[in-house]
Amino acid sequence: MREQSGRSLIEIIGVLAIGAIMISGTYAIYNSTNQKQKRLIASETLKDIATKTKILLEYSGYQNVSVDFLIESGALKSDRAPAGNNDWSITSNIDGTEFSINLTGLSFDECAYFTTKKTDWTTRITVNGYESESAAYCLKTGDNKISFYSK
Repeated sequence: MREQSGRSLIEIIGVLAIGAIMISGTYAIYNSTNQKQKRLIASETLKDIATKTKILLEYSGYQNVSVDFLIESGALKSDRAPAGNNDWSITSNIDGTEFSINLTGLSFDECAYFTTKKTDWTTRITVNGYESESAAYCLKTGDNKISFYSK
């Protein structure tokens, strides 16, 4: 009788299964790290926008503040939103003493992140129209609106 060498089909399937598990784990870690990096960049961009807006309009009031105004003045390079979809804005209150950076189309995870992240440049945060410091008003549907107010 001849002795056979080689691998059985079960062993090959086992090796492939272990490889698939390792690849899916690596992919999950990559996505998590990528999301954290995007949120960190968005947070820094929002802070930069607020700082530049304060420098430009602190003494004259925030009545004329808008994304277009900040682009024309050189404070912003493009009208691309830091997070969410590109339907975003910068507006002022009626008396021009405060402005808000308004992001729309945020996912639940983004909404929860930005709502609970403490910032030194905001005076308050509203989530879907409600003033909040928690993710309580974030919608699971992924169509959230956050406004960051600053003076």
